[in-house]
Amino acid sequence: MLRNLGNIFKVEDLRRRIIFTLLMLVVFRIAAHVPVPNTNADILRAMMQQTEGVFNLINAFSGGAFSNFSIVAMGIMPYITASIIVQLLTMDVIPAFARWAKEGEVGRRKLAQFTRYFTIGLAIIQSIGLSIGFSRTAPGFVVNETFWGFALISLTLTAGTAFLMWIGEQITDQGIGNGISILIFAGIISAIPSTSTQIYATWFKDDSQIFLGILKVAILLLVVLAIIIAVIYVQQGVRKIPVQYAKRVVGRKMYGGQSTHIPFKVNAAGVIPVIFALSLLLFPRTIANFWAGKSAIADWIITNIDYTTFGLGMVMYVVLIIGFTYFYTFVQLNPVQLADQMKKNGGFVPGIRPGKHTATYLTRVLNRLTLTGALFLAAISIFPVFLISFSGLPQAVQIGGTSLLIVVGVALETMKTIESQLIKRHYKGFMNK
Repeated sequence: MLRNLGNIFKVEDLRRRIIFTLLMLVVFRIAAHVPVPNTNADILRAMMQQTEGVFNLINAFSGGAFSNFSIVAMGIMPYITASIIVQLLTMDVIPAFARWAKEGEVGRRKLAQFTRYFTIGLAIIQSIGLSIGFSRTAPGFVVNETFWGFALISLTLTAGTAFLMWIGEQITDQGIGNGISILIFAGIISAIPSTSTQIYATWFKDDSQIFLGILKVAILLLVVLAIIIAVIYVQQGVRKIPVQYAKRVVGRKMYGGQSTHIPFKVNAAGVIPVIFALSLLLFPRTIANFWAGKSAIADWIITNIDYTTFGLGMVMYVVLIIGFTYFYTFVQLNPVQLADQMKKNGGFVPGIRPGKHTATYLTRVLNRLTLTGALFLAAISIFPVFLISFSGLPQAVQIGGTSLLIVVGVALETMKTIESQLIKRHYKGFMNK
């Protein structure tokens, strides 16, 4: 295993990509400690300690950048929200977007450019809301409460989000893995020390609780290990659809006749549905927190749209995960297009007629697999909420289940990327087949 891992650094291009990714993550972590001018982060941290809630969840994803109110405090969430909206608009909502989605690489570049502009617009709106909202809920947080003072905070936060978006794209192009997912992964990993400190402060308050605390930690570690194993098992699960290509003669040569398969993953969407669902669910609560105690509607949103408690918020969270899993899977794998391509190339599924019947068969199989993957994602995301609520840990730790799912999913995808690079260059990989 260690020898195979050493193969990674024998490939110059792969070594350069890994080093580039690590350097970008170092830049990200440095930026997470650069404060926004005209603000007092100590007042914000004091407010977050008194009111555990949605801001602690955002802080966990940003790796502490939010509590520091650094230049990257908003994280990459505006970009994720913009991506969700743009992908929804490509589903024949806006004809131009639908046409771009079918134009290949050129169309993808146009959609990516629009997503960048849309991200900046959302970041400006969100940054203005954060600066004005915190000035009301945390007096003294904004040092100079003038127009130019708020404008400086808003522009700095927007520039920080644009900078993170640029880093994510650079990692995708010149590094390893999906840059946006890697940034979220790094933010969650960097929050592990603070989470461990919270667990220690809760379960080891005095000497009389040492044995009970050790027992709780052991049980928690076993549950975490079980979740990791389950995530790996499902993420690696594949349904292979057999495909037979008919023989055909072109000139004096015979083509086709071979057998292959189409790999349908149990969870083809990966962790993207969880990230999308969290992004949409956190948005209304973030806005409502600024009017807490001042508006009945805001109080209702804060109380009910909370996935960390048993109620409407958790139901919405599960529904969003299932919906985004189906949406993202069928965006990536279109059964009708697959059936058409197979028919044009002389391929067919044994026992299924080419064309419409094949598309119906592939849709049925994909529906069943996607339902299994969606229910698994939802179960893994909410199960630790039950566990941690019964264990008496602070609410800030309740993000643990979702973060664990994201960490394992991103790690698997990154490992597969490295594995494919090694095999392509005739090196033995490090993942067992």
